[in-house]
Amino acid sequence: MALLALAGLLACKLKTDPDQAVAVEVILPDSGRVEITDTYRPRGRALNGVGDSVAAQLYWSSLDTAFIAVLDSATGVSLAKAVGSGRLQARVGALPSNPQSVSVLAKLDSLRAGSATRHTVFVTPVPPNTLADSLSDSLTVQAFAHPSDPVNRRVVYVATTYPSSDSTVTLLPSDSVLTNSAGVAVARVKLRKGPAPDSVVVTATMKRLDGTVIPDSVTFVVEFRP
Repeated sequence: MALLALAGLLACKLKTDPDQAVAVEVILPDSGRVEITDTYRPRGRALNGVGDSVAAQLYWSSLDTAFIAVLDSATGVSLAKAVGSGRLQARVGALPSNPQSVSVLAKLDSLRAGSATRHTVFVTPVPPNTLADSLSDSLTVQAFAHPSDPVNRRVVYVATTYPSSDSTVTLLPSDSVLTNSAGVAVARVKLRKGPAPDSVVVTATMKRLDGTVIPDSVTFVVEFRP
């Protein structure tokens, strides 16, 4: 009985306060990426011993102020200063989070055509009144950014057929293509066997990390002829 009473007493003394923060979780929007000169706002929360959120004020700091600087320590709003990688950290009282890396990328500036914008593809007729499978030339675009070329940025290709049809035309490798180290992305139009549209208009666009569309877009016209 004495041992049981002692065990109960120790359990009471070791019980964790459910409102006490024991860890800080940090969440980085946009996969931890921001463009230079843009502001960035991380999110975070304090957690108790069972992983639930507790009400607590977080304060933010930068461990790499040459790349990213905290403008408001109470909200975490930060300024991307230079291309590279900077670490942000949140704390509750004396309890810090693990440092979280934010990649500062070059700022997208424009999108230009890297190949001819009009293509004619001659394909074999297949009776009655259809065309065989065929593939267009490369529809190439190049993205430009300051102060360096963009790497692994997403270009979205949208194909519209005239007259309207969605059964015979697809984009390869897909309708979303990442740029290479030179800022170049390439897609092709594939025509499957069947009735051919008169033409296919393909528009290539890009968005910045904050969701705004860069001013330039590129339009390609692809015609399939027997």
